[in-house]
Order: sequence, then structure tokens, then C-alpha cells
Amino acid sequence: MSASRIAEAFANGPAFIPYLAAGDPDVESTKEYVRALVRGGADIVELGLPFSEPIAEGSTIQNAIVRSLSGGMTPESYFELVADLDIDVPVVCMTYYNLIYQFGDEEGPEPFVRRAAAVGIDGFVVPDLPAEESGPLREACDAHGLDLVFIVAPTTRGERLERIMEQVSGYVYVQARLGTTGARTDVSDQTDTSLGRLREWDVPKAVGFGISEREHAERIVGGGADGIIVGSALVNIVAEGTSAGSVTRAQNVAEGSSTETVAERLESKARELKEGALAGRENRPQPERP
Repeated sequence: MSASRIAEAFANGPAFIPYLAAGDPDVESTKEYVRALVRGGADIVELGLPFSEPIAEGSTIQNAIVRSLSGGMTPESYFELVADLDIDVPVVCMTYYNLIYQFGDEEGPEPFVRRAAAVGIDGFVVPDLPAEESGPLREACDAHGLDLVFIVAPTTRGERLERIMEQVSGYVYVQARLGTTGARTDVSDQTDTSLGRLREWDVPKAVGFGISEREHAERIVGGGADGIIVGSALVNIVAEGTSAGSVTRAQNVAEGSSTETVAERLESKARELKEGALAGRENRPQPERP
């Protein structure tokens, strides 16, 4: 079986994986923002399909989800957005299982996965789906050639960790710290411990939760990560470029907020983070020769 596009994204060095909420603040802006991130060096894009009860998210991404839902984002408009992106990197859908399970006329995840594959989605991150209950989604992903990414928390050990690593494909999302998503000013010491527990499994390890600066990316990749996942630091840029109370592209333009300026800031931030990841690889301690 050939390697997936997601696996190939890790082949030439550390992968930079940005996250945005689809439809924040509107569909056309999201397209421009995703393209800007790719220009800045994104190797994979995690594009969130908003759900009304995002239990894994901190306030920054929760607010982005509110803006997106207020703007009318639905699963179908999400699929149409992805189909129109025309980018040359893999897209991972990050969403919650209820949306996947309830989509279409048939019960279960098959209709959602089939539609996702048709528009060019390469895989899923589903924070509220336990590995023990992931069989139907795993089967649907296998049938359509999509990856299924799981999140490993600092406290994940033993049989639960074994089960996750049996089911995961593409990459494993290594949660850098306990709690919800959100930009931080430091790198958690829990990251090294989590990466150490996963060393025996031959699947790329991408670290997320709290990364916001070049130095964070360099430190994490230097410590052994195969990639970095950045969400809140980028969503903050989108929020800052959205006028207070405005949730549509037309309102933003009318009130003087510039989609182009936000796109430029996102591209610059992406380049900074990607450069940090590459520097981390260069500075990674080399194993001693026997």
C-alpha cells in the first residue's frame, strides 16, 4: 500500500500544520487565509468543521467557532469550501463525531467519509472519539484511503495508549500539556515525556497545544517531534483582523478590516514557525556513533 499524502508530508523534514476554523469570519476569507498559510510553508492544513460543543478548545478557538457558525457554516458548505481550495498540501478535517455520524441519509460515518474523500480531504482528527469506539470510522477511512489521527495526552498510558497507536494513521497528535487549546508563552516540560513514550511506534509525532513562537517550534522539533501543530496563535490573527461585531466578509470590507492584511500576517507567521521547525531539526542532537 502506497504512503498517504499526509505521511509523505513528513518525509522531507518537520511538518508545519496550521489550524483554522472554516468560515471564520466567512468562507471566502478562509480560502484566502488557507492559501496564505500554504505560501508561508504549511505542509498540512487542519481545517476545523465547527461544532456547537467543542470540548477540546480554549476560548480563542471557541470564539472562532461562534463566528463561523454565526456566518452560516454547515458540513455541506465546509465540503464546498475544501473543494474550492486548490492547494497542493493535504487537508485534515478536525471536527466532532456527532457531525460525522449524523451526516447524510445513512446512519454511521460512511456518508461523511465518502463525501470528504470526494472533495479532497485526506484525514480526520476527532477529539471526542475514543479509540475503543473508533472501529466504524476507521473502517470507513480505510475504505476511502483517508487517515485517522488521534490525540495523545500527557496522561495517556498503558492499554489506552496501545489501543490508540493500533488505530492511528498519518500522524499522532501529541498534546503538549493538559487542558484545552490556546497559545502560550512557554513550552511544557510534559512534551518531552510524551514524545519519549511514543518513540517505539513508527508513526510521525506532531506536537500541538500552546505553540505560538519560532522558539517554541525550534525547541519542540529539537526535542524529537516530527512536526508542530499551531492553532490559537493563527486564529488570534484572524480575530484581530475581524472588526468587532462583524461576522461576514462584506461587513469587514465596509468597516475597513482588510482580508489581505490578515492573509499577509498569517503568511508571515507561518514562515516564522516553519523556519523554527527547520532550525530545530538542524540543532537536534545527533546520536552517538558506536
